[in-house]
Amino acid sequence: MSEDKPLTEQEKQRLAQEKRRSEQLRANLQRRKAQVRARRAGAEDSRQEGIKAASTPENTEKDEKA
Repeated sequence: MSEDKPLTEQEKQRLAQEKRRSEQLRANLQRRKAQVRARRAGAEDSRQEGIKAASTPENTEKDEKA
């Protein structure tokens, strides 16, 4: 089977990189889920580069009056 031997510097770097990537993917997934929830609610994403509010009859009436 596998023997316990110290990790090489290259293996340590690879493991650290994998950990960073998994954390970044997890954070990205959370942002995407928040965007989907905002779309369903019809609310605008709070980020400047985010999504616009969903078009609903209520939103359309407000835009036409402005």
